[in-house]
Amino acid sequence: MAKKKDKLAAVEKVVRESAADKIRKLDDTTIEKNIRELKKELFNLRFQAAVGKLENTAQIKKTKKEIARMKTVLTERRLAERENALN
Repeated sequence: MAKKKDKLAAVEKVVRESAADKIRKLDDTTIEKNIRELKKELFNLRFQAAVGKLENTAQIKKTKKEIARMKTVLTERRLAERENALN
């Protein structure tokens, strides 16, 4: 019986953290810096795609989604600040 409890406790500890949760732990300046870097990377990926040198075209989509996640977190924070200011 004790082994089952230990296994259940171990399983409960394994909680996968989403990408948005990881971003939420960062401060605004870090997120904005990451957005700038990702935009540069996206530009380079698009350039490579246009030239025909890009092997992994899915990377463009992944980069765009990551930028969108970061912008969403920033928007959530600004809306929460605005809400707190009104109250």
